[in-house]
Amino acid sequence: MEQELVNIIMFKMSDTLDNLQMMKLKKILEDLSNDEEIEDDSNQLLIRFISTKRLEGRSERTLNYYEKTIMAMIDEVNKNVRAITTDDLRHYLTLYQKTHNVSKTSVDNIRRNLSSFFNWLEEENYILKSPVRRIHKIKSVIPVKETYSDDEMERLRDACTEIRDLALIDMLASTGMRIGELVRLNKEDVDFNERECVVFGKGDKERIVYFDARTKLHLQEYLNKRKDNDKALFVGLRKPYRRVTINGIELRIRQIGGKVGIKKCHPHKFRRTMATVAIDKGMPLEQLQKLLGHEKIDTTLHYAMVKQSNVKNAHRKYIG
Repeated sequence: MEQELVNIIMFKMSDTLDNLQMMKLKKILEDLSNDEEIEDDSNQLLIRFISTKRLEGRSERTLNYYEKTIMAMIDEVNKNVRAITTDDLRHYLTLYQKTHNVSKTSVDNIRRNLSSFFNWLEEENYILKSPVRRIHKIKSVIPVKETYSDDEMERLRDACTEIRDLALIDMLASTGMRIGELVRLNKEDVDFNERECVVFGKGDKERIVYFDARTKLHLQEYLNKRKDNDKALFVGLRKPYRRVTINGIELRIRQIGGKVGIKKCHPHKFRRTMATVAIDKGMPLEQLQKLLGHEKIDTTLHYAMVKQSNVKNAHRKYIG
């Protein structure tokens, strides 16, 4: 940096900074003028961010998604994260959508991850202001996501050749719990008398969920037939009978759905189905929010898709 430019900057900042700050600014500008190499600590900052989120209780799946999306941005923009601008990120998101041919929802998920990262950098005083602040939520058409019909639920149950799978499907369907919550359940977490169990949701927040009588019977039958001593509520079907995994359950549900010709058969669909049925039967949103473990009621509304037939009946009842 030319000395003339250093002098101009110092002069323009003289009315804003005190003597100590002026001396520090002068030192920085002189270091830059001497072509001092500035270390790129982007990777170290990302590691610290991930560590912070882990301490806050984020799941490993979420942490991996954070790391993957942020690292991809850092590699593509090819700048120290401290120097990344709003225009850099706008260009990156636009290019990402074009080259990967993904939906606006997917791009907005990346934007939210980047926002979390840069907000953290701002809060920790690594940068002055997050460059994502001026990048607004990417609007997209929210599709009406499918739920299981009563017929499909019975076909899934009939297709189960293992009592474990039947108990597992009933547990997901009646409690509406997340799959990540189900795999963490232990036998001691279940109270059969009250037909309830304690789950640990996002951020390790504890809550109680409830299951129906059918689930109770199938779950007790499954546990009575178990020959292992594992504390997990659900284990694999083969030795060494270890705790089930998220991927294992997802695969099993797809296989069962494939037998009876149900497309898009996955565990989360049971949660959405339970929420929709609850709303259709008149459960207050606040109570459903509590059951599902949502911090914001807006999230609950996204899960609960009211059936069109109920809308029609409501119109006739209240309007005419």
